[in-house]
Amino acid sequence: MSIPTETRQWILRNKPTALPTLSGPSPTFTLTTAPLDSPTQDQLLLQTLYLSNDPAQRGWISPTVDPARLYTTPVELNSPMHARGICKVLKCNAKGWEEGELVLANPGWREYAVLDAAKCQKLPNLEGLDVGVTQSLGALGGTGLTAWFGINEVAKAGAEDTVVVSGAAGATGSMVVQIAKHIIGCKRVVGIAGGAEKCKWVKEHLGADACVDYKSASFVEELKRETEGFVEVYFDNVGGEILDLMLTRIKRHGRIAACGAVAEYNKDGAEGYGIKNWFEVVSNRIEIKGFIVWDFLGKAAEATKEMVKATREGKIKIDAGNETVVETGFEGVPETWMKLFEGGNRGKLITKLV
Repeated sequence: MSIPTETRQWILRNKPTALPTLSGPSPTFTLTTAPLDSPTQDQLLLQTLYLSNDPAQRGWISPTVDPARLYTTPVELNSPMHARGICKVLKCNAKGWEEGELVLANPGWREYAVLDAAKCQKLPNLEGLDVGVTQSLGALGGTGLTAWFGINEVAKAGAEDTVVVSGAAGATGSMVVQIAKHIIGCKRVVGIAGGAEKCKWVKEHLGADACVDYKSASFVEELKRETEGFVEVYFDNVGGEILDLMLTRIKRHGRIAACGAVAEYNKDGAEGYGIKNWFEVVSNRIEIKGFIVWDFLGKAAEATKEMVKATREGKIKIDAGNETVVETGFEGVPETWMKLFEGGNRGKLITKLV
């Protein structure tokens, strides 16, 4: 193919206070075309092949977020939406890289991007595993590492613990369930997911001892039954009402790993749920710790090796069922991302550009 001199890109046009909108007078994103520079010394020209879709991206475009309080640079108005992806090197002007190879990078919602080679990464060695390259964005990438460090380093789960995982059918939660049950060997692992089909998958495919459907009318009663005697660890991916309820199900001196709050991302401050059972934290001396996977980058290589080893040994199941890959033209990038907030994915949600 000829070397591109321009790229289509989805830019942030309006910062949403509720669920992002893709049409109407004030769409969240707008499709534009921008000129593309040639790569200079130590740069790569990349073509985006796959995009990672993550709930955390919603926080990067919030109008109320204080940049000084955010763990990454927020997306500025009229700038391309930030995103991780797998890209193909079209033109190389840096040592150690080859044209045609695939790399991990942060191209954002752009068809093509010129990036510093130092900010790109080689794909992990998945030799011997029957998995697709997209797993390096999910189960064997940042998502898997989030699960690994959250349950091991933050929650400090042990074999004697009962662990509850919300968002158990999602990208991070599905890995937490497997790591807790099959690597740490936790006494009991209970998932929380939306819908009977997802709950069945969490139990039968991932190996959870139980999974409670938060969409069920009897959810509260079922969760109480599955956490009888209370639990030591809660891995929280959702926040909101489920976090509030789980505060009443944690044992004295229990631990909560606060990983995400997808139930709250599309609500501004006035509409947020608001925790009602906070005194449980005081009364039962519950430890709550938030974390970002970047906190553990120095240990990422070793953790990846451990997860690959566990996959080879059959302790972790990583296959097509652990991800939802949506093929779309570039025009459909925002629509695919929105599936995160519709419960439209099982495991990691990946956009494949076609």
